[in-house]
Amino acid sequence: MAEDVRDRALEYHRLPTPGKIGIVATKPLATQRDLALAYSPGVAEASLAIAADPAEASTLTARANLVAVITNGTAVLGLGDIGPLAAKPVMEGKAVLFKKFAGIDVFDLEVDAKDPDKFVEVVAALEPELRRHQSRRRQGARMLRNRGKAAPADEDSGLP
Repeated sequence: MAEDVRDRALEYHRLPTPGKIGIVATKPLATQRDLALAYSPGVAEASLAIAADPAEASTLTARANLVAVITNGTAVLGLGDIGPLAAKPVMEGKAVLFKKFAGIDVFDLEVDAKDPDKFVEVVAALEPELRRHQSRRRQGARMLRNRGKAAPADEDSGLP
């Protein structure tokens, strides 16, 4: 029975296209005009609008309906520390659940950084908004080091 599940699971993940997720364009890309609007020169207008008003990022990009699921592969389901590459199928699985049940688009990211401080630094660098929350990053790193148990806050963090 276990062999049958293994074989079916591996075939499911391999065929007809490896993995469970892909990127699908939300705009037409059939003509030269479409491509010019999607990339150059049209994309410059969207970028300039966002530079002038950062709130436009939610109306001109997929940002408002996009999240990242991120792991370093050290605590994957009941599998333990299997590394970031081996965690990818699990992260793709999370991505399809977000899409299926909440309609949210997901990028799965697997980060080769076991050190909690380095992991938090990498994740924070992915999102400019997070850079403003230095004390929360330190708190997050402490929680990772303590396996999710709340750690006392630094005096300067302003967190309880």
